[in-house]
Amino acid sequence: MARNEEKAQSMLNRFITMKQEEKRKPRERRPYLASECRDLADAERWRSEILREIGAKVAEIQNEGLGEHRLRDLNDEINKLLRERGHWERRIVELGGRDYSRSSNAPLMTDLDGNIVAVPNPSGRGPGYRYFGAARKLPGVRELFDKPPETRKRRTRYEIHKRINAGYYGYYDDEDGVLERLEAPAEKRMREEVVTEWHRVERVRREAMKGVVSGEVAAAGGRSGEAAREVLFEGVEEEVEEERKREEEKREREKGEDAGREFVAHVPLPDEKEIERMVLERKKKELLSKYTSDTLLVQQEEAKEMLNVQR
Repeated sequence: MARNEEKAQSMLNRFITMKQEEKRKPRERRPYLASECRDLADAERWRSEILREIGAKVAEIQNEGLGEHRLRDLNDEINKLLRERGHWERRIVELGGRDYSRSSNAPLMTDLDGNIVAVPNPSGRGPGYRYFGAARKLPGVRELFDKPPETRKRRTRYEIHKRINAGYYGYYDDEDGVLERLEAPAEKRMREEVVTEWHRVERVRREAMKGVVSGEVAAAGGRSGEAAREVLFEGVEEEVEEERKREEEKREREKGEDAGREFVAHVPLPDEKEIERMVLERKKKELLSKYTSDTLLVQQEEAKEMLNVQR
């Protein structure tokens, strides 16, 4: 029995294959321009052919081992086919066919992690360049899909002060009653401690005051005596401290009054004219004593006294 390869090479089979090819119509090429097509059925057929080519190339571009140049070429071809598909869809609408651009089943564009990316034309229609499959991981393309880090805007001083109210300063802490419930046990305990200490001091003070005779404290032995002396000494120290503070305040007040008080002279002081006259008289006397004798000066003084001359 002959094999299949031998059957295909037989004269009869080659003749039959040639006759079948002659009966077939020559394979039509897709028009370069969609506007050249005048039949709606042909336009639908050419659009379907473009979709098949896009699917085949998208499946091929998923292989990361093709190399960078081959991946970029495939991605360019896919984008070219997408633009051509858009031309044929517009031509179908012009011929009265279905409007595929309004289809709600358009695929969504996702990033490397599978998250949907908000793009203006997720179906590939319209302007823009898209990346498919392993082309998204090419150098310079991965950064396009990375989300930019969120920059936290720094608040201005006006925005900060705008949020400040009375609650910021703690004025609303007592309104809800939570703080009062939390502080009530501690407040009660502190109040009891203060009252107990006050009663103890008063009791010791009364016992100590019973032994006071003419300003002296009676001798008290044991722990009660020490407590009495402690209480009395505390009272004396407080009185001494208060007296010392009063004295310091009084001295400071007197210093302030002395600093602000004007100087008052109780002895008449000569003015400038009187001082000049006295200096002039003294110089005259020095000149007279230099050029006259003592006897003449004495006679001159006696003559002034007789004439009652004060000059």
